[in-house]
Amino acid sequence: MDGPEHTTEERPLPTSSLARASRMLSLPLGAAGRQAVGLGRRLLGADSEQVDSEMRAAAAEQLFAVLGELKGGAMKFGQALSMFEAFLPEEVAKPYRQHLAKLQDSAPPLPSSRVQAVLRNELGPRWRERFTSFDLRPAAAASIGQVHRAVLTNGAPVAVKIQYPGADQALRSDLRQIERLASVVAPLAGGVDVVTMSRELAARISEEVDYTLEADNQSRAATAFAGDSEFAVPRVWEATNRLLISDWLDGRRLSSVADAPAIERNRVGLSYVRFLFAGPARAGLLHADPHPGNYLVLPDGRLGVVDFGLVARLPDGLPSAMGRLIRLAIADDADAMATGLADEGFVARDVDARELLGYLEPFVEPARYDEFHFDREWMRAQFLHVRGSSNRDGVAMKLTIPPVYALIHRVWLGGIAVLAQLDVTAGFRGVLAEFLPGWDD
Repeated sequence: MDGPEHTTEERPLPTSSLARASRMLSLPLGAAGRQAVGLGRRLLGADSEQVDSEMRAAAAEQLFAVLGELKGGAMKFGQALSMFEAFLPEEVAKPYRQHLAKLQDSAPPLPSSRVQAVLRNELGPRWRERFTSFDLRPAAAASIGQVHRAVLTNGAPVAVKIQYPGADQALRSDLRQIERLASVVAPLAGGVDVVTMSRELAARISEEVDYTLEADNQSRAATAFAGDSEFAVPRVWEATNRLLISDWLDGRRLSSVADAPAIERNRVGLSYVRFLFAGPARAGLLHADPHPGNYLVLPDGRLGVVDFGLVARLPDGLPSAMGRLIRLAIADDADAMATGLADEGFVARDVDARELLGYLEPFVEPARYDEFHFDREWMRAQFLHVRGSSNRDGVAMKLTIPPVYALIHRVWLGGIAVLAQLDVTAGFRGVLAEFLPGWDD
């Protein structure tokens, strides 16, 4: 009945708080050591560019080796960083790319004995009677859980998502440690405020580790998109705090589209960004994890969407000011745009309106054209643009992100980064016009 026992010998995970903290805190210590060695080599006459290149490669090796061995917040944080690889200049990005790719899709699996223990705890000792087959080998692994393929007794193929034992405590511990690592990982994040990102994740922890809340989010989305010709959200069959059973979706990873012809990349990329904006309008939910591992291209061409653990609940849709403010920026009405942003709570200190408009150009430029080409070169240019405004007196230091916009900002940046990784040419402006409230005001 069941799939073969997973007896592959696995490297033990550092699950205790002390062990996990030790692994995480090895990162800043390693960084300090590399800086000292690099300085010494330069003083002895070594080529600076060669030293910098070797230090970046060593940093990548250590950072992603540690993150890749840990589940919970560390793994989730590494996956978030992987989306922003397109931001980085090529000479910086190259040594990280291989490690980033590994983090996007993999994590060490649970032994089959622990999988069965979770199933007994959540479904009872007769859990096997619910399935005609259950593959104990994970089909996918993520930050706080792994997914198994099974078939219910009614014949429905399902995905059974099982939370790692102790994931809630481990996630809290990881996120506390991550806040201490901002100086180490900030150069990888393309100007993204990694401390704010970790705090945001920590604030959502109680929701992400409760699969009944995720099931409610997913059920709302599945109802809203039922029968849709463009999107597929799997129906939920059953959920407990640590287990979620939903329809199985057959498909290939969104990231695989990067090697497809342009017509396919563009079609799928447009569907991807359309879903990000359609969720608030149709389901009152913003899928707040734009990581490409959560999206599948189905055989019939639809875009399948999974993992609704992190969402922003927006029962009235996206904030009504968004469309109006972007239209003002497109029209180069800097004063009105700056006033509107201040009214929404984005401006923490006095800022020059023209400087502010210039700073926001990377966010606005794709909306200026009927079609826009998102690629790595454009993203890296935006990285340099944003970084240049992030010094002590720069415009970026005079802005803040209101709580209601925190996850929206994350999705906007992450979605654009994924489009750039896929090298997509799409009608981004048309998506905004369709879904953003206030666009026609």
